[in-house]
Amino acid sequence: MRRRDLLPLLGAAAAARPAGARAQPKPMRVIGYLGTVASAPNLAAFLQGLGEAGYVEGRNLAIEYRWSEGQYDRMPPLAAELVARKVDMMVTSGPSGIAAAKAATSTIPIVFFGGGDLIAAGIIASLARPGGNITGISIFGRELNPKRFELLAQLVPHAPVIALLVNPTQPTSGDVIRDVTQAAHANGRTLVVLKASSEAGIDAALASLAQHNAGGLVVEADPYFNVRREQIVALAARYGMPAIYEWRQFADAGGLVSYGPNLVRLWHQTGAYAGRVLAGADPATLPIQQPTTLELVINLRTARTLGLKIPPPMLARADEVIE
Repeated sequence: MRRRDLLPLLGAAAAARPAGARAQPKPMRVIGYLGTVASAPNLAAFLQGLGEAGYVEGRNLAIEYRWSEGQYDRMPPLAAELVARKVDMMVTSGPSGIAAAKAATSTIPIVFFGGGDLIAAGIIASLARPGGNITGISIFGRELNPKRFELLAQLVPHAPVIALLVNPTQPTSGDVIRDVTQAAHANGRTLVVLKASSEAGIDAALASLAQHNAGGLVVEADPYFNVRREQIVALAARYGMPAIYEWRQFADAGGLVSYGPNLVRLWHQTGAYAGRVLAGADPATLPIQQPTTLELVINLRTARTLGLKIPPPMLARADEVIE
């Protein structure tokens, strides 16, 4: 994202800064921001959280942005570049970004936003006391995939085959496949795994749905897939495929169902946590935070187009229904 594209976000963050912080300016600090692709709503929420903690980009805070553009193999060199810039703190998201940042430095504080089993991966010691130089917001990304499968299975009760779209370059994709395979077996369904890590790959993967006789699609909770949500939702519509996603942004774009935490709210929380670390909190003892609420969003317009009847109990438990 170019500098001029961020100017509206900076104004919003400045407005959020409390009066006390204006009266006592903090010295300039530098954050290294390691991300997949720039997202204006997510950045605005992150900057607002920082602003409420007293840190405003361009006043007492500078941010070095690095984007992998969906290529996860670029994360390690980008993380190393930020370490070489001697930033005061790194902020990153997703399993690839978290792993790259942790491997790049054991001394610079890291605040993350993302999912995966961070304890099993050796990133943190525990949720209550992560240890080392890292803390952040865990989003249950991988853990919710089996639940998404179960929700989709309720929508397509007569579909013997359901597909799972994963990004093979994501380090947690193997765990996702294993978890959703177990959920499929428990529901008496056959799971077909489709893999894609590029725009063309997504096109090819979804074009193969009919060949596999798939009656539904679960889309892995993956940062790159979120960036390509318009493409994925459009392809699901083209092939008449009922699909379930992680973020409500998919449902807003025309996706059938989403189930997961509120993305913008969590980025705001990440900014506030980053502010605490900049103010001197020790990441080793700052507990990993987790979402307290999950949102089920159903797009009834899409359901009608697909000829699907949403079960009344599911409609009743939905947090939002898009008419």
